[in-house]
Amino acid sequence: MVRNLRLSSLIPVGLAVEAIAESEGVIAVTARSGTPARPCPLCRRVSHRIHSRYLRRVSDLPCTGMKVELHLVARRFICDAPLCRRRIFAERFDDCVVAERSRRTSRLECIVHHLGLALGGRPAASFAKRLMVPVNNDTLLRAVRRRACLQTDTLKIVGIDDWAFRRGHRYGTIVCDLERRRIVTLLPDREVATVEAWLADHPQIETVSRDRGGGYGEATAKALPEAVQVADRWHLMKNASAAFLDAVRDADNPNCDRRYDGQSRSAHLRGEAAIRRLSAARGDKCGNHETCQRRHPHQGDRASHRPQP
Repeated sequence: MVRNLRLSSLIPVGLAVEAIAESEGVIAVTARSGTPARPCPLCRRVSHRIHSRYLRRVSDLPCTGMKVELHLVARRFICDAPLCRRRIFAERFDDCVVAERSRRTSRLECIVHHLGLALGGRPAASFAKRLMVPVNNDTLLRAVRRRACLQTDTLKIVGIDDWAFRRGHRYGTIVCDLERRRIVTLLPDREVATVEAWLADHPQIETVSRDRGGGYGEATAKALPEAVQVADRWHLMKNASAAFLDAVRDADNPNCDRRYDGQSRSAHLRGEAAIRRLSAARGDKCGNHETCQRRHPHQGDRASHRPQP
């Protein structure tokens, strides 16, 4: 059975074809909406009064190895509602045709979304170019994120850390959902009261991952006393790396005294330097030159060592 193929069946439903042209490997189809009236997006009152028209270019699925571009003749309507603040509004097409402020039809957006899910960024962009759907890797990733379903489950495991709105000037607090790996909120500062108030509004949190500072730990202990507090992996690795480098430096220096009485090596060396400076300023001299460990400018002169009282 022979069936007649109409051009209108190749474009999204609800559009009427006015003209078609081909130029430089691109098929340009001029179409318009078949609906005579549109509702106001603010007050939802249907308007028939047309103010003006403008051309909207939208990409569509390719045809016979060529790109297809829809030139939609969009209308501007006048809202007759006396109390509506929007006097003139632009025509909105159905979501199955083209979304608001979108540059691709809904069916092409669906293809772009599935390419991004299957192949990722750059591989999907290279494959889309072969399909005559030229999109870059950033566009593919944005399409995947835009269509991602937002989780509505309760928060159980969160991570809290500093956040720089402007490095060196203004800092806040970032809270992340560690189960879903997404940002929950950005608090305006790092104050204990601010973090405590936010945690108190989310009593379902069971585990809080934070840095080694005491501010976030204090806020968590006050707001969620039963929550488990753990140190995050970044700070643990940072502290372990610093301890390893100190141990390597001590091993490379055979004359280093490792008995610091519970202090770190850097703190011990700073204390020794402060003692030497204070002794030099006071002019202190030891009574036994043979066992003296201080650096006196007169070490070679035994007669200059006066016994201490």
